[in-house]
Amino acid sequence: MGRRNIPEVNAGSMADIAFLLLIFFLVTTTFEVDSGINRKLPPMPPPGVTPPIIKQKNLFTVLVNKNNDLLVEEEVMALGDLREAAIKFLDNGGGTNEKGEPCNYCEGDRREDSSDHPNKAIISVRNDRETEYGTFISVQNELVGAYNFLRNREAQDLYKMNYTAMDSIASNPQTSEQLKSDLKAKMEVIKEMFPLKISEAETNN
Repeated sequence: MGRRNIPEVNAGSMADIAFLLLIFFLVTTTFEVDSGINRKLPPMPPPGVTPPIIKQKNLFTVLVNKNNDLLVEEEVMALGDLREAAIKFLDNGGGTNEKGEPCNYCEGDRREDSSDHPNKAIISVRNDRETEYGTFISVQNELVGAYNFLRNREAQDLYKMNYTAMDSIASNPQTSEQLKSDLKAKMEVIKEMFPLKISEAETNN
């Protein structure tokens, strides 16, 4: 009686299947990306140079406690009212800038107890360690929204185009270098009028 041949398993196709599965998982897998806040930090003062003294009226304080409640200028405030309050502070124009120039483009109430000039106005944000991250982001969005509102207003007045639209076009890789250069020059003018100054103070314990 002859020996029975043991069937062989063709392993060549297994490598192809494994390779296809690898490609499938690479294509379909999503990677979680941590979101963050785009913020350009102010430069450190040179050694030996004393930082300028900031008057209290040029400082807009926003405190967020562990219960996610807002205390704005020592008064309880709803998140929905924060943007309008920040706009009034930034746009007050109650005095002059460092050069002694008044804010001719400001449309605020020009109160003596509020900010002198947008170039002097600083928003200070402080949160508790137990503050929810979502609340912190929402507060930041409202404050940046206040700056964008004022920048859009001035950009429309000067260039008949929103600042946010200019920023979006300038950031598009398909935009020509000439147009990018032109838009960035205009954006710098607007940013000088309302410079974004948001200070994230030390977190409360």
